[in-house]
Amino acid sequence: MLAEVSLCGVLVSPISIYAVFAVFVTLALRYGLWRLRVLGWFWHIALFEIALYVCVLCLLIIYV
Repeated sequence: MLAEVSLCGVLVSPISIYAVFAVFVTLALRYGLWRLRVLGWFWHIALFEIALYVCVLCLLIIYV
């Protein structure tokens, strides 16, 4: 549900909470892909990581 979150009396947009959580999920996925040596398959690794972050963020917004 998209509703404001109160942190110490300050209302925070839910997209910022999702964005922070998506960073941690992306880091975990990145570590797993690095251990499986999948990141070497991509031509531009940084572009893939940004795309992965955007996909994770979109999925969090849609399904949480």
